[in-house]
Amino acid sequence: MAQDPILEDDLLVEDEEQGMFEHFRLSVDPGQEPVRIDKFMSGHLENTSRHRVQMAIKNGYVRVGEKIVKANFIVRPGDVIRFMMPYEKRGFEVLPEDIPLNIVYEDEDLLVVNKPAGMVVHPGHGHFTGTLVNALSFHLGLKPQTSAGEDDERMGVLVHRIDMDTSGLLVVAKNDDAQLNLARQFFEHSIERTYVAVVWGNIKEDTGTVRGNIGRDPADRTRFKLYPEGSEIGKHAVTHYRVLERFGFVTVVECHLETGRTHQIRVHMNSLGHPLFNDAKYGGSDIRSGTIYAKYKQFIRNCFEICPRQALHAKTLGFVHPRTGKEVRFDSPLPADMTALLDKWRRYAYDMPEEEE
Repeated sequence: MAQDPILEDDLLVEDEEQGMFEHFRLSVDPGQEPVRIDKFMSGHLENTSRHRVQMAIKNGYVRVGEKIVKANFIVRPGDVIRFMMPYEKRGFEVLPEDIPLNIVYEDEDLLVVNKPAGMVVHPGHGHFTGTLVNALSFHLGLKPQTSAGEDDERMGVLVHRIDMDTSGLLVVAKNDDAQLNLARQFFEHSIERTYVAVVWGNIKEDTGTVRGNIGRDPADRTRFKLYPEGSEIGKHAVTHYRVLERFGFVTVVECHLETGRTHQIRVHMNSLGHPLFNDAKYGGSDIRSGTIYAKYKQFIRNCFEICPRQALHAKTLGFVHPRTGKEVRFDSPLPADMTALLDKWRRYAYDMPEEEE
């Protein structure tokens, strides 16, 4: 009998762009009779339908050796099959909850939602209710689920994530075909994603690119840090930025993600010495530039109250529609807290005393 699928923990991908792919390896037993690979895989994977296997093969997720194979590939004794599936951990009950959603677009295959700041995307430790997945489960009319299973084909599947305190656009797949197709686009970095951020300090260049590996900070596992490009630590990450407005002590930037690592913009901007405004995890909730005057300090405290989270918004999302093959692009306006923050900084910059410039 063939060996059970092996989860290769060192290959488990947790990046936003890659939809939490789970990597597997199947070794074909010496006594195995020749059989189509889709039939072989579906017979050796629990809770995975043959259709789902076929879609994984169609999207190029399945290899024998180094070769990407088709569904009619005949496996033979000694073959080693490596493949990956977009994966979501659900070790607890997901309850549908009637939570309002700002749906930008929806059809039979997917929906695009504008997530507010403060909403957790997926249930997890400390956040079992009130999440985007709870809201989606209600919107899609799903029954409570406790683990991955056959019902997953009806499940709205998050293909990527954004941080709890980041607002903006997310795409959600409604079926396996859409999930696998969209996950492939994220994996290949072909998705268009543009963010708007407010960062501390006056960035010198009007445009720039930050490159370097992003990995966990050994001093704090909840944080990430930048490692040299090519390092064995972390994963390759690239952010392109463009200055939109300057207010002297803070700068408004547009960030285009070439990759999509966890906390990528927050880590990359911090590596330049320009952490996101009010980003407590990366030092942005301290006064990083400006004057020592009490009036200025009070102004900053007022700004923190107006926008009580990192000033980051996922503004633009573009991809190829999995059914039509046409490019689609969605844009969302800045939320009220960031709009109010920028208005306050504009007024301050206009009225700034000469000795504070």
